[in-house]
Amino acid sequence: MTSLHSSFLKISPRISVLPLIHGSGDYAIEVRRVMLNNEFDCLAVPLPPSFQANVERGISFLPSITAVLQEEPPISGSAPWEEDDEEEEDDIQRVCSYVPIDPCQGVIAALRLAMMEHIDRHFIDLETQRFESISASLPDPYALKKVPIEKFSAAVLPALNKLPEGQPLDRCKMMAHRLRELEKKYKSILLVCSLLDWPWIHDAYIEQMPLEVEDEEVNETNIYTADSETLLFLLGELPYITGLYEAARSELNDDENLSVDGIKELALTARDRYRMELKSRGRKITPKVLSVYFRYIRNLSLIERRMTPDLYTLVKAAQQVAGDQFAIQIAETAREYPFVHLLPFDKISFGIEQAQLPNGTMFELSNRLPGNPISWRNCELAPKPPKPKQDEWEMRWDPFKQCSWPPEDVAIEKFRTSVKDHALSLLGVDLARTEKFTTSMKDGLDLRETLRNWHTGEIHVKVLPPSRGRLDCVIMLFDSPADPRDYPYRLTWHAEHQDESTLAFFATDHRKEMVGPGIGMATYGGALFLFPPRPVSDIWNDLQFDFVDTLEERLLVAACHYSEESHIALLSEAPPGIGWRRLAKRYQKKLIHVPLGRFSQETIQQLRMFHVLNGQEIRSYAAHYIRKA
Repeated sequence: MTSLHSSFLKISPRISVLPLIHGSGDYAIEVRRVMLNNEFDCLAVPLPPSFQANVERGISFLPSITAVLQEEPPISGSAPWEEDDEEEEDDIQRVCSYVPIDPCQGVIAALRLAMMEHIDRHFIDLETQRFESISASLPDPYALKKVPIEKFSAAVLPALNKLPEGQPLDRCKMMAHRLRELEKKYKSILLVCSLLDWPWIHDAYIEQMPLEVEDEEVNETNIYTADSETLLFLLGELPYITGLYEAARSELNDDENLSVDGIKELALTARDRYRMELKSRGRKITPKVLSVYFRYIRNLSLIERRMTPDLYTLVKAAQQVAGDQFAIQIAETAREYPFVHLLPFDKISFGIEQAQLPNGTMFELSNRLPGNPISWRNCELAPKPPKPKQDEWEMRWDPFKQCSWPPEDVAIEKFRTSVKDHALSLLGVDLARTEKFTTSMKDGLDLRETLRNWHTGEIHVKVLPPSRGRLDCVIMLFDSPADPRDYPYRLTWHAEHQDESTLAFFATDHRKEMVGPGIGMATYGGALFLFPPRPVSDIWNDLQFDFVDTLEERLLVAACHYSEESHIALLSEAPPGIGWRRLAKRYQKKLIHVPLGRFSQETIQQLRMFHVLNGQEIRSYAAHYIRKA
């Protein structure tokens, strides 16, 4: 050990202390470093002897996660003489204290390494029938990357509150007493304990405080397999980060900075899954977007006086930067743990300070290795419904009733107006001219022409005449060339009122992605808008348009047929080819190309997603189910 550690973190010449914050992967790495760089013949941990057998058994099953529970006397609201009354049995509240077999727990990491190195292990805590858990807000352990553990502990020491009288102080006295007994047998003892208990164990040892209590009779401990779906409530680190620590351990990779690098890995994995699920419908999570996301996480963490983010920060930042769907992927990825194996124990499901056995028995829980206090906050996200539910909604779909979702109608109509205005501005560009300055600046100075005639001293100004003509038809091609197999849903919708366009479109099958009862989600491949609205036949079944082959050409021919103006706005990635222009010329029309890249890709992706409702009555509750990427 370093000289500072030997002087400051030593209780006696034979006893060294490693004070830690429970549930921290950074502290688990520090425990490993200390134990591998020094020689110890005994490890003492702050757990009662009754837990030793099952805790060490659970450690032998790592990386599979287990938990060791010890049931405490039940808490009943009835008087002592009424405890046998059968009517009061339902009021009895069952309570357990437990030890999570978490590889990112410093105590578990120390025991795991001691078992591998064949170092004697002793559980020296007081046996108590009802355990009183003590926790406090402590600095972020990530500081250990730059600050030695001795300086970190010394900095925290003045801020620690004195333990309350009763069980917390009695536990420290018992641990000090057992350390004195171990000192007679071993030459180099390492005590791994909570940062909150360390000063009081030291004082009890130095002052040789007398024991005022003895071990109580306690129930036997039981070991359970933790349900992989609820590991978020058991582990100190996020399950995904814990899995990265275990993967690095098994593959002998560097894990020194996983508390931060793991967050980046989590975001990249969530991005890949987001792309796989939504494909072209999702937002583009570019390196720039990820950079904004990570900066936002950093700022939110600093506001909360943390160096590393918690799950709420990760999800909230993802929701603000890239939408609900990406936030859901972050949350689902964060709670995944890859090392799930079949173990010979009953499975237990964890919740917020409670657990449920397979038979439905509920327990209130008290953690024997409590870390920093956790505050649970709400983040409203609309998760994707399970597949069986989607199949049920699809079977109940009535094919003779369909309508749109009004908020999406308003959004796409505003976008249509924007495209039309942009096309009109392009229509007037060809009519712009330049003339010499006489008495008016007209539409502004033409700097290029003025510089070109600089030697003559003449000033030239721009003249932009008003646009001639109008536009009543807009074509939007989001995916061109479009594969007909990807867009089987082809329909012509008539306007419900005078502020809506007549709409013809091809899109993905809305019944393949049901988001609620009577609510399906589809994605536009292309659309045709006629405004003011007018009655038209269904262009997909109209025989007069059968001479064209592709979906895009059918929209184009229908637009040329029903448009009353000489120009048609075309929004697409690439400008129309000579074949499309010939089709338009056949109907004496001209195409005005508006590049798709002029608009925000996030906006385009949001507008492409729309919902089909199975009747107007569905609109009354559709907002509860509809979500955006």
